[in-house]
Amino acid sequence: MSATTAGETAKPAATVPAYRTDLDGLRGIAIALVACFHVWFGRVSGGVDVFLTLSGYFFIGSLVRHTIHSQSLNIGLGETVNPWPRLKRLLRRLLPALYTVLIAVGILTVLAMTQTRWQNIGREIVASALYYQNYYLAQNSQDYLAASSANSPLQHLWSMSMQGQFFVGALVVLLAIAGLIKLLGRRFEVLTRAGVIRAIFAAVIGAVALASFAWAQHRLSVDQPFNYYDTLSRLWEPLVGGLLAIWLPTWRVSTRVRSAVTVIALLLIATCGWWIDGVAQYPAALAWVPVGATLLVIWSGQVSPDQAQPGANRVLASDRAVWLGSLSYSLYLIHWPLLIFYLTWRGVDQAGFLEGTAILAVSLGLSWLMKRYVEDPMRGGGRSSMAHVHWRSHPRVTYTAALTIVLVLASAGTAGAIKAWDRHMATVHVDTANLDPALYPGARALLEGAPVPALDPQPTPLAVAEDLPQTGPDGFMSDFAATTPAVGVYGDPNGAKTIAVAGGSHAEMWIGALDAIGKQNGFRVVTYLKMGCPLTAEATPTRLEGTPYPECRTWVDAVMADLLRTRPDAVFTNSTRPDPAGPADHVPEGYLGVFAELTEAGIPVVGIRDIPWPHGERGAIDTPACLAAGGNAQSCGTERASALHPVDPADAVAAANPLFHALDLTDGICTADFCPAVVGNIIVYKDYHHLSATYVRTLTRELSRQLAAALPWAGPEVHN
Repeated sequence: MSATTAGETAKPAATVPAYRTDLDGLRGIAIALVACFHVWFGRVSGGVDVFLTLSGYFFIGSLVRHTIHSQSLNIGLGETVNPWPRLKRLLRRLLPALYTVLIAVGILTVLAMTQTRWQNIGREIVASALYYQNYYLAQNSQDYLAASSANSPLQHLWSMSMQGQFFVGALVVLLAIAGLIKLLGRRFEVLTRAGVIRAIFAAVIGAVALASFAWAQHRLSVDQPFNYYDTLSRLWEPLVGGLLAIWLPTWRVSTRVRSAVTVIALLLIATCGWWIDGVAQYPAALAWVPVGATLLVIWSGQVSPDQAQPGANRVLASDRAVWLGSLSYSLYLIHWPLLIFYLTWRGVDQAGFLEGTAILAVSLGLSWLMKRYVEDPMRGGGRSSMAHVHWRSHPRVTYTAALTIVLVLASAGTAGAIKAWDRHMATVHVDTANLDPALYPGARALLEGAPVPALDPQPTPLAVAEDLPQTGPDGFMSDFAATTPAVGVYGDPNGAKTIAVAGGSHAEMWIGALDAIGKQNGFRVVTYLKMGCPLTAEATPTRLEGTPYPECRTWVDAVMADLLRTRPDAVFTNSTRPDPAGPADHVPEGYLGVFAELTEAGIPVVGIRDIPWPHGERGAIDTPACLAAGGNAQSCGTERASALHPVDPADAVAAANPLFHALDLTDGICTADFCPAVVGNIIVYKDYHHLSATYVRTLTRELSRQLAAALPWAGPEVHN
């Protein structure tokens, strides 16, 4: 689109650019990269960033041209600001295919997934249908990494939600600006000029894009998992595409140079997935690689009427590339859930070359069917004769009308089923506080040789995921964003002695046993707990997935200052963690710094060895899901030697520091060589690496015994 001088009056024919089939081809390249990287390489390709930039280019360009037309053609204010015509087109273009996929995912979830996953996938269906899936994933910390059978089949729809939010937001804001220009244009003639209108939109869009980019760059080092999904951080990508639509320079550059620019841009788009870790770096500065490359392709292919389009752009406009681009929306919707359901069905975490090829081929076929029989008819019928098919007995019932009715009814049924399942899950109470110890001995089966009658384990696999420590519901587990501790009090609130429990969820999970021990032995238990944040002296803590976690550093500093000020009689925290350099466990260097600082201040430290994290040949094991899928205590369990050293690594710290006491309860979780998923008729884990609260209670007596050996004032062992 060529720039218009400030003094000319815009004409409809002049302001509508020629249709760019090469950009359809670019869509085809982008979706091919997205699908192939998902299926085979487990990386982010940059293809989504191409889609976002193109969306902004087309959508904002259309809105700006609409504003110019409203001035030049003297269109009324109501027609100028009315969002419904464009919104209706958006809904007809986006919703039918999306809802078809969501309905299919709902059905396949019931058929192929364990019941432990139904509730979360159901909620993701709702989040995707209402276009807030990106924030649902951000809040639940689901990282967009390599596909596996444990991934959500709807995880990829975060980008659809982000684009939907962008479309609606841009529509409302830019039409409001158009209406303001229309009103003021009656008094100020300069506002009727196309160049001035473009300048106003460019100033507003440019300012928002700059703020969005600055926010994305700032949040990169603050909370990257949330930043990746955040619409406010992603907004600059479609907006810079819109800026190019407002002002697309038409410098007289030779066709060869333009073709070379396109080739270089395509190489950047095709390869950036290999040399940029998109999950860790997008949408901050490095996202300019796919975004900037897309802008270059748009620019290089926009030529004057007397110029030939560059050869590289003509290749993008070839029939095959354009055909693939026409399937890009359906293919994006379909390929990921098909991959996840296949991996779940096969019980593997990665597709081989032949399997991946078959998945892509089936995805292409289903995408063609989706476009032919769902997308095209619902977009208005002009592109598909199916829209005009009539049934002889009911000549007024068209295919489009019938399809609409089917989609509405199926969507309503899916939503009703999700609601019914949520209601059912609300009745699945975790009430295991008073289990008969003779029937459900739990850890006592390992520690004391208690007999184990043949009974189904408790809590059930469906209920154990909610078998949580009381600190969470009580509001004393600080979230990822918190930087100041929320202190809870358990045990005997009036006790003369105090144990401070400090760290992340692996310290928190012992609170049920410590609360009982404190009550029976007359000491207070105060809690300093934060999600994913162990008590560490590490200068730059990271989350479990490896992203920076500066809030943890700030929080730990505040906790340490409070501990040194209040001087509890002991600090209870984790002493080990799985060793990232190899099998078994180790004492992280950051933990040693905390132990030294506390004990040098005269405060005893009780370091409890971390539990084995369930895993097998295929990687991490979600114990409830494994059991729900038909697994048992053995098949869902872990070889002890792969998770634990023969001797607690913290014993060496205790030998060198008399104020450090090492506690090791792993013999209450594992036999000499194996860590079962079910012990003493109780499910051991509530997820991938946390003990169920019910199982922790069965470890109370052993924890009390070891605690009393370390701290004689902690009292005798608890009898329960």
